[in-house]
Amino acid sequence: MFIAINYIACQDRNKVRFGQLMSSRSREMDIIPGFIKIQVLKPNESENEYLIFSPWDSEDHFIDWKESDQFTKGHKWGFEDMATSPKEAHEPPVRSVFKTYKILSD
Repeated sequence: MFIAINYIACQDRNKVRFGQLMSSRSREMDIIPGFIKIQVLKPNESENEYLIFSPWDSEDHFIDWKESDQFTKGHKWGFEDMATSPKEAHEPPVRSVFKTYKILSD
């Protein structure tokens, strides 16, 4: 098993929209071979980073997903929001950092 965690720092002005979009997320990744599940963890009020936790059957499955049309479709809203930020003289609404892990013990 392989674990990917996406650390998403969300600007305060975008937290409500981010929460709405994640709770109504696209189901594109649900059909990807090797995908197990996704959990979106909302930070405590004093913190800024959301965690997107997704276990996969293997790292190759995860890489295939990141290179797929489903990845692009599932993140379309985020890519659109990122593109409009410079035009509106705002910092990007979110900053995303993927980190990956292998399970040592269960």
